Amino acid sequence: MASNTREQMIEGAMDLLATSGLQGTSLSEVIEATGAPRGSIYHHFPGGKDELIVAAVDLTGRRYTEWMDRFVGASPEMIVGGFIQIWRHTLLRSDMKAGCPVLAVTVSTTVEEIVDHARDVFRSSRSQLTRMLADAGIQAAAAAAFATIAVASAEGAVVLARAERNIEPFETVATNLVAQAAGLPAA
Repeated sequence: MASNTREQMIEGAMDLLATSGLQGTSLSEVIEATGAPRGSIYHHFPGGKDELIVAAVDLTGRRYTEWMDRFVGASPEMIVGGFIQIWRHTLLRSDMKAGCPVLAVTVSTTVEEIVDHARDVFRSSRSQLTRMLADAGIQAAAAAAFATIAVASAEGAVVLARAERNIEPFETVATNLVAQAAGLPAA
């Protein structure tokens, strides 16, 4: 857990979004989950829940970027395997109860600022995956198309695994994405 109250609340909100969605991520739930002092929420987030949710979405994006940086210079299969691994770990660690915090807010809010940040995280993740695949020798257009397919497929696979409380749908998608990555056209 983070070292200061603001960071703890952001991490707590990120975790709650992953398991309970936007409606289940109330300020009181964040306070309860993190042990933060009740009065601190508006001190750290004068914009209230929306500001906290934006911070949690942005943190999710940064964590994804940091994770994927581990696979810079790897083969396309290793890059895609690494991309998949973060979601596999999330599902298994939570007994299929946690998903993507960014997806959770995307499907449950019309607040433009939150949607804009979610869009930016999805775009950034696709761009990073595209760059990494292109750097690994894949044609640029194929890398971009596959990055979109991979992100959309992984998000859908997470939803299926959560709904079924079974990793199998996720593993089916994961296996196929890695196999497809191996066959992407070289530049």
